[in-house]
Amino acid sequence: MYSIAEWLALSWCGAGTLQKGEEVLDLIFFNGKIITVDRERSCAGAVAVKNGCIAAVGDDDDILTLKDGKTDLVDLRGRTLLPGFNDSHMHLTNYALGVTKVDLRGCDSIDDLVERIRRFIAERKVPKGEWVLGWGWNHSFFREKRMPDRYDLDRAAPGHCLSIVRTCCHVSAVNSMALQRTGINDDPPMVDGGDIDLDATGKPTGILKENAMKLVEKNLPSLDRGKIEGLIRTAAADFNASGLTSVQTDDLLALDSDLLPDLLAAYRNLESSDALPIRVDLQLLLPDLEKLGAFIENEYRVSPPGPFFKIGPLKLLMDGSLGGRTALLAEPYADDPDNRGMAVLAEEELAELVNLAYENGMQVATHAIGDAAVSAVLDAYEKAGRRCCCPDPRFRIVHASIVSPDSLKRFAELGVIADIQPAFVSSDNLLIEKILGPERAAWTYRWRDFLNSGVMMGGGSDCPVETCSPLYGLYAAVTRQNARREPPGGWFPGQRLNLSEIIGIYTFGSAYCSFEEKSKGSIAVGKLADLVVLSEDILQCRPEEIRELQIDQTVVGGKTVYLRPGSPA
Repeated sequence: MYSIAEWLALSWCGAGTLQKGEEVLDLIFFNGKIITVDRERSCAGAVAVKNGCIAAVGDDDDILTLKDGKTDLVDLRGRTLLPGFNDSHMHLTNYALGVTKVDLRGCDSIDDLVERIRRFIAERKVPKGEWVLGWGWNHSFFREKRMPDRYDLDRAAPGHCLSIVRTCCHVSAVNSMALQRTGINDDPPMVDGGDIDLDATGKPTGILKENAMKLVEKNLPSLDRGKIEGLIRTAAADFNASGLTSVQTDDLLALDSDLLPDLLAAYRNLESSDALPIRVDLQLLLPDLEKLGAFIENEYRVSPPGPFFKIGPLKLLMDGSLGGRTALLAEPYADDPDNRGMAVLAEEELAELVNLAYENGMQVATHAIGDAAVSAVLDAYEKAGRRCCCPDPRFRIVHASIVSPDSLKRFAELGVIADIQPAFVSSDNLLIEKILGPERAAWTYRWRDFLNSGVMMGGGSDCPVETCSPLYGLYAAVTRQNARREPPGGWFPGQRLNLSEIIGIYTFGSAYCSFEEKSKGSIAVGKLADLVVLSEDILQCRPEEIRELQIDQTVVGGKTVYLRPGSPA
């Protein structure tokens, strides 16, 4: 396991300067605060770019002597230049599909939710009988403090099939027409790793959890490759505008696994036509032994990675979400004493899938939020490591929200990476103690403990569950507050990270997650020229100002993919 010092050392590839006349440079950034994310956490004044890579790093005088008449110059005027942000876990297609759905974020009551759906149907003139989809509701903030049921949604869309997904993407609610269309009747089936909620009379309430949501998803209108390409383009443009140059995305959370060939073809077609402006590492949600085995044999082993698209880890789901009360806990929820959440996979299934991937050299990244889920995933990783020896498996746990003292030790001992989403603490901090009680609340979002224990971390958003903005993630990590700056002093402030640490996690740490720390994640000679320019010097900002900064320019492979209108050229 790397120590933090070794982590920073890995990011250093020998920054320096070229000699005059060695080669013509394409681009020079100068007169700025350049955060290199090197082993010394140093800043430089200028960076030179050639053929899509960093050619030199140094001060203005040294670097500007290398320019000639063909070199483009960017005067940073004191602004910050960083390695491009890399989101270690998100859902690109979920995000892009969101623009076609009813946006239910911010609803403060079920009546508010109903009215938004009615307005959407009227404004879009959705024909009777067709599907209407929504997303983003959070009943924790409803006046009623309950989830919407089929009868609420019948009021919203009596003539349409309606399905709305909670903000966590682990719970949905559907109306009566949708239940009928999908065959969920008064004698519903049992669902492995999922739950169809029933009322006191045994009838479905319309609330579906985890794998039960797939019963609806299989009946939704399908997508073709052309539509998937459009989704990717839409999302990539927005992500570039947020300062992202790389994303690691689980797209099969939104798409049926039968669409995997179309998804792969869409990415590869965009890459080959130079139309993919962001580097994509696909996290493969394929929790089926037969399908996974066939994929490894026919695709994974024979398809080399490209410069902008590659197949990444097997993605698995061990449990659900805290807000949906489906995160798997060792002891019951403090506010729901008959509930410990649910396991999406049986431990035997988890072990078999992990072993199959591990023995074929495929990385594994598993979603685990509850303390029992985290422990079960660590068990599976440890047992896989005993079966055969892979020198650098880089097992990952995505979210790792509730980590017991014993599991914290095992993270470090086993060399497991924690994929953290700092914005989670911003959304959850006022609710956690009610959900978990005070003892387990202290086990949540243990970023400082991870760092002090030598646990590697990648930084991400889980977008669209949270905003894709890395700057908001930085703000949440250094303050542990929500957008209203609550609670005062931050949620368990001893777990805060400093700005240098979280920048490193969102850049080098995320690159390490995907085995790419030698090619990106820091500003050093020979690494990819994936860069982001901020509107001000971030090192001079107060913590609460970080999220207010703007992205002025995003550069991928030496090419500008986003330039904020009105920003200095």
